[in-house]
Amino acid sequence: MNTLTSRLLAAIMMAALTVGAYAQEFRVGFVNTDRIFKEAATAKAAQSKLEQEFSKREKELVDLGASIKSLADKLERDAPTLSESQRNTRQRQLVDQDREFQRKRREFQEDLNARKNEELQLVLERANKVVKQVAETEKYDLILQDAVYINPKHDITDKVIKALNAGVK
Repeated sequence: MNTLTSRLLAAIMMAALTVGAYAQEFRVGFVNTDRIFKEAATAKAAQSKLEQEFSKREKELVDLGASIKSLADKLERDAPTLSESQRNTRQRQLVDQDREFQRKRREFQEDLNARKNEELQLVLERANKVVKQVAETEKYDLILQDAVYINPKHDITDKVIKALNAGVK
């Protein structure tokens, strides 16, 4: 029985050594996608592109909102001197203009959000390719993009951003 116990103990020790050897070879990395969206040159270029694309419409909306505000102020000032029918007519016009403004603002926001999602998707696709390249080059077994907690030594975001920026230039 003594030899059986020693053989069992030897087998357990070999298994523990084997698991330990595999554990040392397993490499995990983490990528912070929020940082990529904020710091990578491709993300900044996408943001700049969106600003250029939507700046004219945004200015038109701001101007329209200011116009409606000035009309509302004028109506408020003139209301005591206007007849009931004139006041009602101006109020209806103001309500109609405000409704049109709200519709245009909603459409603008929907268009902007759709384009922003398209651009961010392109940035994410490029970033994922770079992450895969870094993982293969540096022999990572697993790369995570979302985590509750990550030890900073596993964060490869800087490497990914540098590689993305190098690919842009």
